[in-house]
Parts: sequence; structure tokens; C-alpha cells
Amino acid sequence: MKTVYILLNIEELSKYLSKLFKKEVKILGVGELGKEVKKLDKLKDFGYGKPYLIKIKINNEVKEVVLSTIKPSIFDHHHFSDRARILLWQHHAFNKLPKHVKSIDVGAFTINNKIISLRKCKEFFILMEKAEGELYHKDLDRIKREKKLSKIDIERCKILAQYLATIHKVKGNDPSLYLRKTRELIGHGECIMGLIDSYPENLEYIKREFFMKIERKCIDWRWKLKNKTHRLSQVHGDFHPWNIMFKDEKTFILLDRSRGEYGEPADDVTALTINYIFYSLQTYGKLNGPFEALFKEFWKTYLKLTEDYEMLEVVQPFYVWRALVVASPIWYPRLQLDVRLKLFKFIENMLQINKFDIQSVNDYLEG
Repeated sequence: MKTVYILLNIEELSKYLSKLFKKEVKILGVGELGKEVKKLDKLKDFGYGKPYLIKIKINNEVKEVVLSTIKPSIFDHHHFSDRARILLWQHHAFNKLPKHVKSIDVGAFTINNKIISLRKCKEFFILMEKAEGELYHKDLDRIKREKKLSKIDIERCKILAQYLATIHKVKGNDPSLYLRKTRELIGHGECIMGLIDSYPENLEYIKREFFMKIERKCIDWRWKLKNKTHRLSQVHGDFHPWNIMFKDEKTFILLDRSRGEYGEPADDVTALTINYIFYSLQTYGKLNGPFEALFKEFWKTYLKLTEDYEMLEVVQPFYVWRALVVASPIWYPRLQLDVRLKLFKFIENMLQINKFDIQSVNDYLEG
């Protein structure tokens, strides 16, 4: 990854330190730790990941403090939130261990190069606009009740496929990030292993040996995906019917983008299409009727626009993840047992096929 710089404003640094120490602070010099400390003008390019020694004067006392950041790297430090998490932890942990160097503060550079303190943070929050409209799952609920499609149902399905085809055209250029995303697919707490760990012990209808086998096969799939780094694309990351809200017949807004800006496009495609399978299983015991029509229409539209037929060779572990969600007794405690068992069979079969066949879903649910 290329070196990243931020503009260090000496005046802002002085204001920040004065507020921190509750006394006027004069900056005597700044330099990389272990190198010469120099007196600076107002601005300096500050390299991420390099500790900087700052020599200051408070009243008549000269002190030295170290300002350090974490640079983006392949070690799961890709995102701003990754680096924030580590620094926040360090601030609170350093001071609890005997003989450890003390943390004075934890802070952030703002978009206009000001410096703010975060040392008193207890929890973070986000404040958002209110989204107006109806969640897409209500369409699926209605279709399940009425067992028929309206014209707008087909149109909305196409619109969602067109949207994903559009955002997935934006490609990433960091192969290590793709490796991270496929690694997280298997081991992240919100993904396959995390879902498996959330299943209660001693379920009558599924044994732990099933999950052990699934995890082992998923490791094989991680290695199959390792040479697919060219597929890194802009994604939503949690593109399911409870995160899609239609404001009118054809206009929608999305909620709760997850797990980073870039990933594998199959993530978004499976997050949505597993729900066509899921609703159809509850209605017909197989992929059938209006849900089968939506499933096939989505795939047809998406593949026509993207020509990404390689996706059929990578969707398998993503369908495993999403099927573990909808089969979960935590999320769906009243789900019919036969539906749950067919989803487990689907999971098992996904990990055994080299190429997903859109026409063979019912075979995957029963075979």
C-alpha cells in the first residue's frame, strides 16, 4: 500500500496540547522518533504509521511526547475504523499494565486538519437521516400471502439487479483487501464461523459434526478464492430485504452498509437472492411460483448486464453464509423444521459443486 500523509498544522497542534494540558504549550520542535527534532513552520506533511517526537514547553518545563498513528496495511488495517479501534484500545489498555508506557490521550485529525481529543469516549454512535418508505421484505410478505406477482414486483427485482450491476462495476485495486474479505467470510464473527457459533448446542435436528464438516470445507473454498483478487468491487455488504426501502414504485434507499466499501460482488447477490429461496421454501417447500420467477429474473438481469459468469464459480460459500442466517433458530425460532433441514442440505451441496447452476436450486435443496 502507498504511503499516506496528512497535513500537520503546528498552530492546531499547539491549541490541542494547550487544551489537553490546561496550560499554554509552545512547540519547540517535531521530528520522527530517533531522528533530529526540528523547529517547524505552520505546516508539515505527517506520514501515517511513523511515531513523531514532539518537544514542547509548558511554563518553564520542557517535555517530550510521542504522537503516533497506524498506517493502512494488509494486516486488517485497511479501513479508518480498523485503525480507530486499535488506537482506542491502546489508550485504555496501556495505562492498566504495570511498567507500560502511559497513554496521555487518544485523538483524531479532522477533515480540515484540526486535532480533537477522544480520550473521554465511552461509546461511539451514528446520527443519520430518517429514511422514508417501505422495506422490501413487505413485498415478499405480500407475495407469500397472495402467491402471485404484480408487474411492479418484476420491475423492482430488475431495478435491484441493475443497481448491483452498476455499483459492482467500480473495481478495487488492493488484492490484499480481497483476501481479507474472503478470510472474513469464513472466520468473522458476523459471517460463517460466527453464525455457526451462534447456533445453540445439542440441537435435535442438526449435529455439531455437520458444522465441523462445513467449516473444514469452507477453508478449502477460501483457497479456491485466493486467485480471484481481480474481482474486488464496490459492494453494499448486507444487501437484504430489510435493508432496502422503496420510497415509491421504483425509487429506493438503502440502509446499514456493512463490512467495508469493497468486497466480492457475490456477497450482495446472495444476500438478496437467498431470500427468494427462503420465502419460497416457506410457501411451497421448494423454489417455485412467483419466488422462482423473481430468483431467475434477478440472475438473468444481473448476468446480462455484468457478463460476470465467473460469479457462478464463487457464490457457493456466500450462499452458505446467507443460508446459515435464514436457517438460524436464533433469527427464525419458529421456522418449519422441513425448511430448516432443506437449507442445511443446500449448505452442504453448495460446498460440493464447482459451478452454481441457477436451474438446479431444487436439486441443491433436496439432493
